[in-house]
Amino acid sequence: MIKVESLSKSFGPKLAVNDVSFTVERGEVLGFLGPNGAGKSTTMRMITGFIPPTAGKVTVGGFDIASDPLPAKRMIGYLPENAPAYTDMTVEGFLNFCAELRGLRGPARTTAVNNVVEMCFLESVRFQSVDTLSKGYRHRTCFAQAIIHDPDILVMDEPTDGLDPNQKHEVRALIRRMGERKAIIFSTHILEEVEAVCSRAIIIDRGQIVANGTPQQLKAKSEMAGTVLLIARGVAGNQVVERLSALPNARKTTIVKEEKGKVCARVYPKSATQNGELARQVLAAGAAWQLEEVRTDEGRLDEVFRSITLPDTTKEAAK
Repeated sequence: MIKVESLSKSFGPKLAVNDVSFTVERGEVLGFLGPNGAGKSTTMRMITGFIPPTAGKVTVGGFDIASDPLPAKRMIGYLPENAPAYTDMTVEGFLNFCAELRGLRGPARTTAVNNVVEMCFLESVRFQSVDTLSKGYRHRTCFAQAIIHDPDILVMDEPTDGLDPNQKHEVRALIRRMGERKAIIFSTHILEEVEAVCSRAIIIDRGQIVANGTPQQLKAKSEMAGTVLLIARGVAGNQVVERLSALPNARKTTIVKEEKGKVCARVYPKSATQNGELARQVLAAGAAWQLEEVRTDEGRLDEVFRSITLPDTTKEAAK
């Protein structure tokens, strides 16, 4: 549904996007991750035809966005950065206007507006002017215009920006449902959002793709992935380290926290394939202690993100 090939964009001497390639299929929700200034918004603007690329090609639903833009853009619903809208219109007026732009007329337009008002929980502000809306409601209004024509492809820049926790939950659930039959790409810097919604994620840094995979695959790159966390009472930290470090599948053991008679330790496996056996060994080794918890860590997306996107000098300072 979306095919990006060797996409680059320069603003004068600044190379904002550098040779980016990826695809998004129907039924896939792709999270576009990256620090501020990484090139996320610029890439999305090129995908939607909002700005032209310096080099490369974008194909949307089989149509080249540069040479055949109209049929490509008909397939896209776009939620831009900062959720722009005409502030002198009411929510109802703005959505009717957007529906007409998308070629909807008469009963079809009315039905489409009613549907998105209900889906985006806008009934209470339906006849309110956009300039009086809170940031959350304004964002929901712009989200509604993006889906008003039931597009096959959704491109969204920070779709939950400015929403409260309840609103974020609603929007994420809506994206998950729509993702079953559409191709969706959205940018975010909220890592929990990727785990909650995305079937795949791309991390972009300084204009280049530095990681691409499912959330589970990305978390598996974490140093914590496959480690075994143990919490026990009635034993000293040095005893825990000595016993667990001697296990056949253990590479090392560190104390995470020790206070008030409770020890929390992390055991690192010698290889990624050994974590299941390591957990059994840790459980057996701690049988004489008052165990509160023994679990295998699946990894942390935030750690992977930081390890990939932080400059080397910053990583050293953090250590």
